[in-house]
Amino acid sequence: MPTPNKSDSQTTTAPASNRPRALGKGLESLLPSRPAPQTSLAPAAAHPPAEAAGKPLEIPLELIDPNPFQTRTHFDEEKLAELATSILASGVVQPIVVRHGVNFRQDGRYTLITGERRLLASRKAGKETIPAIVREVSNLQAMEMTIVENLQRADLNPMEQAHAYARLTRDFHMTQEQMAERTGKDRASVSNFLRLLKLPEQVQRQVESGALSFGHARALLALESPEAILAATQKILALHLSVRATENYIQGLLHPESKAKPAKTTVPVDPNVREAQDSLRRRLGLKVTIEDKKGKGKVIIEYSGVEDFDAILAALGDPSGE
Repeated sequence: MPTPNKSDSQTTTAPASNRPRALGKGLESLLPSRPAPQTSLAPAAAHPPAEAAGKPLEIPLELIDPNPFQTRTHFDEEKLAELATSILASGVVQPIVVRHGVNFRQDGRYTLITGERRLLASRKAGKETIPAIVREVSNLQAMEMTIVENLQRADLNPMEQAHAYARLTRDFHMTQEQMAERTGKDRASVSNFLRLLKLPEQVQRQVESGALSFGHARALLALESPEAILAATQKILALHLSVRATENYIQGLLHPESKAKPAKTTVPVDPNVREAQDSLRRRLGLKVTIEDKKGKGKVIIEYSGVEDFDAILAALGDPSGE
């Protein structure tokens, strides 16, 4: 009986994909976005199969450099602390996205593309590694991914959004329709955010800090000159005007002639004058107004046709004197 050769023994071995999966590994084995933590990662690409498949790796935080294309300028420290607490309890559920650094083969470093809040919160939580997906993208692609990801979030302040849209226009030559499609926003919103960049720098800073809301800023854009906008901004902040009150205030500046005029003082009508007025109305069947000032004034009779005019003549008598 011939001895089985090496190739025969390999064909009788069950493929790894058909073997029963190990049980009892817990939640980590059920979440593909959170692989089981690894103890170490060699600086040079230690997991080329995983990277090629786009699967997340556990990368040391110390090897990840900041995103040079980040449009966000403010991170809420309280929310970062809340996220850090969540990461301590449950880990990072959604991996960040990174790319190889310029000198990756020499220093093994990565550059962040998206997920800066998760990265900062992980550092705050004292984590040593973070799940990350490695993407091979160009500088322009990385910049676009960063900006679009930020714009899809709801916690950017209005000025951060305005600058992000402007950067998509400047660096990627995107139209407002294209930006709206890529970010899931409507075109009018994109246009309104871009218009914020027309505000004076001092006003933009107030919007960025939260002292003025997007609604306040949009109302201010109705004013033409920077001087008028700055003056209105000072009053809005001093009086703590709401958005609705700001809109009314701006409309008053734009259309001073339409401001509500003081109500006229009602002059009591003499009972005898009122009785004569009513008597004429009944007799003529027309609208009659008597304006009387201390025994002097005028009688106004309104008519809407020749028949009404003839009725007035008849009531006053034949004008020919017959």
